[in-house]
Amino acid sequence: MSSHGDPIPMTSRPCGPLKGEAHVPGDKSISHRSLILGAMAVGETHITGLLEGQDVLDTAKAMAAFGADVERLGEGEWRVSGVGVGGFAEPDNVIDCGNSGTGVRLIMGSMATSPITVTFTGDASLNGRPMARVTDPLALFGTQAVGREGGRLPMTLVGAAEPVPVRYEVPVPSAQVKSAVLLAGLNAPGQTVVIEKEATRDHTERMLAGFGAEISTEITDDGRVITLTGQPELKPLDIIVPRDPSSAAFPVCAALLVPGSDVLVPNIGLNPTRAGLFYTLQEMGADLTFENMREEGGEPVADLRARYSPDMKGIEVPPERAASMIDEYPILSCVAANATGQTVMRGVKELRVKESDRIEAMASGLRANGVTVEDGPDWWIVTGKGAGNVPGGGLCKSHLDHRIAMSFLCLGMAAEKPVKVDDAGPIATSFPIFEPLMAGLGAQVVRDNG
Repeated sequence: MSSHGDPIPMTSRPCGPLKGEAHVPGDKSISHRSLILGAMAVGETHITGLLEGQDVLDTAKAMAAFGADVERLGEGEWRVSGVGVGGFAEPDNVIDCGNSGTGVRLIMGSMATSPITVTFTGDASLNGRPMARVTDPLALFGTQAVGREGGRLPMTLVGAAEPVPVRYEVPVPSAQVKSAVLLAGLNAPGQTVVIEKEATRDHTERMLAGFGAEISTEITDDGRVITLTGQPELKPLDIIVPRDPSSAAFPVCAALLVPGSDVLVPNIGLNPTRAGLFYTLQEMGADLTFENMREEGGEPVADLRARYSPDMKGIEVPPERAASMIDEYPILSCVAANATGQTVMRGVKELRVKESDRIEAMASGLRANGVTVEDGPDWWIVTGKGAGNVPGGGLCKSHLDHRIAMSFLCLGMAAEKPVKVDDAGPIATSFPIFEPLMAGLGAQVVRDNG
């Protein structure tokens, strides 16, 4: 499936119990960072469990275009021979980041303090997303950016020839912005400081430390103060990528909704800055348990078991939890539709500028399937119908957004009538095995013959 090709309409039908093990792909956030930091290290980084969705493959191509030697050794196994901090070469062609906001923003940060000029583009969805939130702080280093109106791609960045370190307070919770600034700070002299009022996913900080960067985090009255000492020589690593909690969310939530289901999702990353959805589900009354808790590569990992949970209740999700589950609100709204009472989600304006306006996309699709939704600039409320009582029968627009498409396909597994998605093609960007994995558990998700 590809978000660049013809639409791939799909239908999800009510199904019997979902059973078995769901081996979801590697964590996308860690996969991106493994490739980028491997390219900035000196020596050979070995990666296993890499997510091979299009988003990550586009990042791999970009690192090769910058001069790193990037080679696929086998399924999920990659080798990256890096060029060192400040060693990026100017690419011969435009860097196409496809559908990936994470990829383009992290790559921009990684090259922003090297004296090279790079032009970035993406698919229709990515080219409609604002980049000023990253290019504004990168300008503090001395980087120049010229793009379309509204700070949108295609965009050309001229890296700072003589970068200066910066002190930057992230205005809204965003791991992408924080990470872009830290990556830019690698090739700036002195100390670059990032302050975030609300904690966001900390994969970049953990991985920078693993590659040998001098980085520290201090909790202060102003928030988390992250200090990075620039111009280190990063050492190569052997990286085992844990499985993606954002991908695990789909088989986990589907199992909670479909009667008789019992699904085990092994080896899931449970970084506390990513696991907000699972704690929210437990608070709603989900039968969700963590088994075999352990640590791999500096990241907490466990096996998740999800069983059918017909008695879930709507709750008010704490706004401060939003950063740890921002990508999971679409699928959470489908769970909320099958709970009783209202699920209130606040402090989520970030959803308005994701691959699509996810609040509008989910609200429209849920309404089309008989669910009551209220929404505002940074909040939405789903009034649940109770287990198995979502009417279904609606057509949902994915808006070139993989998480919207997968969320509605999961909704259809437990609805009274089938749920249709106009284009499930973008699923390939983050979860290329979604169809066979869900089919293996017992789901009935089929491509519609055009």
